[in-house]
Amino acid sequence: MPFRALNRLTHTQAVFLMLAVTLMWSIAGVVSRQLESAARFEVTFWRSAFTAISLLVILPVWRQVDRSQGHLVEPAEVPSLRTWLKRHWGLIPESAAFWISGVCWSVMFTAFMLALTFTSVANVLIIMSIGPLLTALVARLFIGQRLAVRTWLAILAAGAGIAYMYGSQFVQALSHPEIDTGGLVLGSLTALCVPIAGAINWTVVQRGQTHGEKIDLVPSVLLGAVISSVLTLPLALPFSATGGDVAWLALLGLVQLAIPCALSVVCARVLKAPEVSLLALLEVIFGILLVWVLANEVPGDEVLLGGSLVIGALVINELLGWRSRAGSPPIQSVDQQPQ
Repeated sequence: MPFRALNRLTHTQAVFLMLAVTLMWSIAGVVSRQLESAARFEVTFWRSAFTAISLLVILPVWRQVDRSQGHLVEPAEVPSLRTWLKRHWGLIPESAAFWISGVCWSVMFTAFMLALTFTSVANVLIIMSIGPLLTALVARLFIGQRLAVRTWLAILAAGAGIAYMYGSQFVQALSHPEIDTGGLVLGSLTALCVPIAGAINWTVVQRGQTHGEKIDLVPSVLLGAVISSVLTLPLALPFSATGGDVAWLALLGLVQLAIPCALSVVCARVLKAPEVSLLALLEVIFGILLVWVLANEVPGDEVLLGGSLVIGALVINELLGWRSRAGSPPIQSVDQQPQ
């Protein structure tokens, strides 16, 4: 059974599985360009709804396999709705941090798809790539984690890359009135919500873990998908998507979110944090290449140059920090026992 094999990954297998995860994450841009008539909020609703449905099926099976192999040990509790939700889906309704994490996921799901309807895939992905640096900054502000000099320099370099990328596009817009600067601004600000919500999410989870609170990441994704679909449903009506659009969005819900989000947690049990961060950056490269080749959305020179500076700053920051974190253990899914 595939779920059993996932509990016995070697380091090499985890690396290749993480590569597959980033490739699955990266299909959102090219798939969104295949849609015919689905409106902005309808796109978000269907993707989030299919993600929730997929995880409602996947999570109980996955948790049962972990339970049967002794990787998931749950204390005996009096049967109730709370224990039933926790046993089958890992949901912990009494946890404030769990709800905050779910809300953050819902913001990420909603903002990402909306941003793709306003501006280019490359712009969205490059803005999203600054997530690790924003996370470090938020953790510094709210839980007092110190930032290394290399991280401050990486933040400045990434900021310079983004400033160049968007500054150049605005300069071009001044001499080309046909360029939609409104979409560029709105899409960029919407995309910025993704790394901001991600930074808050990881900081809340980390703070909760340091205080002994268990917050499993995959059930938080399920909660986020449910919140996103519920909130966007009224805005999505009346539906205008074709059957083909719904099929594409079902593909995104299952293959671009539900499966890779679950698999990324599995990989994080084996890989160290710097490895996960570096491999996750491939989503930006894969995403831009896929939409370039398959949807003919060619990134401009300013996007390639500015984006290269952003990605380069992130890669160098992680590589320089590798030695200082070399002894750190892999990230554990927080309600899993160490293997």
